[in-house]
This record gives sequence, structure tokens and C-alpha cells, in this order.
Amino acid sequence: MNRPASALLALVLIATAGCGGTGPPAGGIELAVASVPRASTLPADTAAAGTAINAFGLDLYRRVATPGRNLVISPASVAIALAMARAGARGETAAQMDTVLRSVGSDEHAAWINALDRALAAANGTFRDEIGKELPVILRVANAPFAQRGMALVPAFLDALAARFGAGLRLVDYRKDPAAARQLINGWVKDQTQGRIPELLAQGDVDTLTRLVLVNAIYLKAAWQHPFPADATKPRAFTRADGSTVQAPTMTLSETLAYAAGDGWQAVELPYVGGSLAMTIIVPDDLVAFAAALSPETLATVVGDLQERPVQLTLPRFGIETQADLVVALSAMGMPLAFDAGRADFSGITTAEQLFISAVIHQANIDVDEKGTEAAAATAVVMRASAAPGEPVTLHVDRPFLFALRDLRSGAIVFLGQVTDPTAG
Repeated sequence: MNRPASALLALVLIATAGCGGTGPPAGGIELAVASVPRASTLPADTAAAGTAINAFGLDLYRRVATPGRNLVISPASVAIALAMARAGARGETAAQMDTVLRSVGSDEHAAWINALDRALAAANGTFRDEIGKELPVILRVANAPFAQRGMALVPAFLDALAARFGAGLRLVDYRKDPAAARQLINGWVKDQTQGRIPELLAQGDVDTLTRLVLVNAIYLKAAWQHPFPADATKPRAFTRADGSTVQAPTMTLSETLAYAAGDGWQAVELPYVGGSLAMTIIVPDDLVAFAAALSPETLATVVGDLQERPVQLTLPRFGIETQADLVVALSAMGMPLAFDAGRADFSGITTAEQLFISAVIHQANIDVDEKGTEAAAATAVVMRASAAPGEPVTLHVDRPFLFALRDLRSGAIVFLGQVTDPTAG
């Protein structure tokens, strides 16, 4: 994939609801802002948020991964998106969402999202790589709910958006001109994602019954602390799960890296400049069996065993893309009520109409090359009314493998996936 050196995520939540007071326009869009300050957080909230999002993300990965096919998802994006919806869920609907999300977005642990946002923001800056070249790291999180002008939301929901997500409402008119509202939302997403997602909402995604669109966007741009020499890249054999082989452009790096090995797996961690982000590559002997047993405890064991030592690493360049509707997976994970038109309870958003989630569409892509990583993701949650030095080791990543791009401060997985064929999209 030929994209700018960046990574991004965007999420959309389409609902039926309303809004309260207004404020000054932003880019031609009126604002409704709750006078509630952003909530404070503690260091323990950051770790708890990372633990919860990882548990959710690994469960989601097991539900949507298909043997023999590449995959990339963003646990952080999906969790933040659902947490915005969770702020308005009540009763058993809220309880089910808390179970699936491991309490991310719950009223009891409202500070977790705030803490994660601050941890991700701390990764930003300009840093020197191993040869002293100054390179930027950009990791930006933005939230922008778009609500129907003139409709009344439950005040507590407005307060939650402000306190937990730092977001005020953009007021649009879905009833009179849904096409114009869709264009405004797509324009905001395009701006936040540096043009990587120019049209998140397609025709038909927004109509006269739409009342609320909650948008979360994450933008990432990062380079390796230890770049792969471009002139060392050459075709190498990569063995797919069915035993067949392909010739894949493969990078080579000889460097002191964090490495670990266990029963049936090897792992290496590649840091990005600045030291706040890293990609953990896990190469199992049998990806299908390893993925089936993958748990937060397994990941913690892998990460905990990493020790610096000289590594001779080969890694294929890869660029993959995934598109999936997550409703079936999320229902199976334990939150079916949110998708039930007759029983879903989102009365914390509005009491004028009964809302339910009709679709959770997730798109993501990631490119890894000699310089670093670029990735993008977009999620649409559609809600409608029911109407150390030692002996050198060698790791040849020449068979299906997992990758987890992690924020090292919180431990949260920002991107997660598997590569079964680096030559396939």
C-alpha cells in the first residue's frame, strides 16, 4: 500500500437522540458544550485501562480471526467507540457491555478512558533515532459527537461526553439534509486522519432517522528506533499455513532487541523512536493453536519474558487491510441486548425513542516497512430507533505470525493482527 508514513483510526456511532444548548460554531458547525471539566486520573487508571482493553481486544481477535487470512483490528478504537455508547446505556444492556468491555466506559471506572487518552498523548514529540536523526512521533486522539439540532439529550450523557472524552456536540440537521450532515462528518474525519479516510460514511449510512454520530479518531505516525537498512531487503521464502510458500520482500536487521522464546513460540519487540511505542512480533510454531489459546496472561508472559540480546532478525514487509461487521462477534462475546431492537436500553442517551445498535462496521489497515509503521482504522457503530547482550539469537519470521502495536505506558494494544501471507492484502 502506498500511503503517507502515518497511522490513524476513526470510529462512527450513528444513533437516534438529541442535544441541549449551543455554543459558537466550529468550521460552520454549531457546538453544544457541557460545562463539565475533564475528569482527573491516577496512574493506576492507566494500567487498568490497558489491561481491560487488551483483554477485550484479544477476545475480539479470537472471534474474528480466520485461519489462513491476514487480519488487523484496533482494540483501542473499538473499545473507545463502544465506551461512548456505554455512557448512555442502562440496566442489563449496560451490564452486558461492561462485561464485554471489561468495565471500560462504565460509570464506576469512568477515569480509565481519560487515563488512556493521556498516556497516548504522552507519546507525542520529536525524538532521535539510533543515528541521531530527529523524527516525530504523532499519536493523537480526537472525539467529536454530531447530534441532531434542536433535540434534547439526557444532561448526564452530555456531562459524560465532556468529562470522559473531552467532547462537545456538533449540531447538524439529519432531518432536513442528511447528505449535508454526512459530508460534514466525513470532512471532520478526513481532516483528523490527514486524508487517509476521506469518506467514512457512505451514502445511506446517514438518513432522516439519524440523530447522533459519535466519532473517535486516532492518528499515528512513528518511525523505528532502529530502521531496517533498505539495501538489505530482498525476496525470501515465507511459508503459509497450508504449507505453500511465497517469495516476500523481507527486511533484515542485526541489533540488540528485546527477545523471548517459550514452548512453541519466539518473540521480538521493535521500539519506535521516543520509547513510548513498540511492536511486539510473536512467531508461533502453529499460529492457529497459539491464537486459540491466546489470553491476556499469555501476552503478559511473552512481554514479561522479553530480555535484550543481540538478534539477527528477518521480517517481511507487509501491508494488510481488514473490513468486518462486528455485531455477531460482539453478541457472541456477551452483549446481545445492545443489538436487540425490542430490548436494548440506551435511555441514558434519550428517553424520546428506543435506540439499539444495528451495525458495528470496522475497517483497518497497516503497512510495515524499513522506516516504520503506518496504519488506519475506522469503526461505524450504527444505532437506530426500533422503528541484555548474550549469545546472538536468530529469528526468521518466515511463517504466519502475530503483531501487537502497544503503548508502553499503559500497555494498551493500539493495533493487533496476524500475517498469514505478507504478499496478500
